[in-house]
Amino acid sequence: MTINKNIYPFLKWAGGKRQLIKQIENRLPKHFNNYFEPFVGGGALFMFLQNDKTFINDISNELISAYKTIKKKPEELIKLLKQHEREHKKNPKDYYYKIRKLDRNDNWKDVNELIKTARMIYLNKSCYNGLYRVNQSGFFNVPWNKEEVINTYNKNNILHLSKFLNERVEIYCGDFEIICENAQKGDFIFFDPPYDLLKKTTFDSYTIQGFGVEEQKRLSKLFKKLSDRGCYVMLTNHNTPLINELYGSEFNIDIVKVKRAINSKKENRKGEEVIIYNYSIDEQKSYQSSLEDYYDL
Repeated sequence: MTINKNIYPFLKWAGGKRQLIKQIENRLPKHFNNYFEPFVGGGALFMFLQNDKTFINDISNELISAYKTIKKKPEELIKLLKQHEREHKKNPKDYYYKIRKLDRNDNWKDVNELIKTARMIYLNKSCYNGLYRVNQSGFFNVPWNKEEVINTYNKNNILHLSKFLNERVEIYCGDFEIICENAQKGDFIFFDPPYDLLKKTTFDSYTIQGFGVEEQKRLSKLFKKLSDRGCYVMLTNHNTPLINELYGSEFNIDIVKVKRAINSKKENRKGEEVIIYNYSIDEQKSYQSSLEDYYDL
């Protein structure tokens, strides 16, 4: 398999999987057909796999609109991002907060998706720690990162990603169960949901809908249903009692050490996550050479 190294995440997303790619790669099924990612987020894994037929989904309308914009209008998006960079450089703080408050305007819902996507990427690159967060009203509320000069995009990345999305990827926005309805035996589904809380104060919601205990339980039922169907299924999450209870009796659970660079407190930037899967990984080596090429290991 030839990997296009020009394709990688175009924004920073909490819970992004770039640092876990090698751990995941070591546990991939040797062969699979279609690839599904119901919680796509920043998309590190599907961009690494570059499977012939891929289905991605997320509940965030803004995020999925960004993928669709890159797919359909990459050149127009690049022009708007260049404009944001120029305006930001003139008066960084004032410009950041001017753009941030646009979603408070009454007519924001009528603004076209191209402008919304450029705003989202600009804010992602110029907000504190790349944290995507909305308040209970659905308004983006992360402070400025105090950087006076920002880079919002890589042209080659946007163009190559656009080509890949057009040729091999179907994009959906909705509940995680819906995209899995057509998954068949031999397909591979990777779940990277909002994680189970480590404590009540842990930030877990990037949309106003949230993802609580009942959603974790519903996801575990879907995981088992897909496993019974003959699909290859993998899931990542925090290493918590709830997650171990939901999956530990039936599936493989591997504990891995991680760094949480997006956490605002340094003492909370280390932790344990679990990789859960429903198949044997003996002799699963098919992606090793591709991984090494992708990241110049």
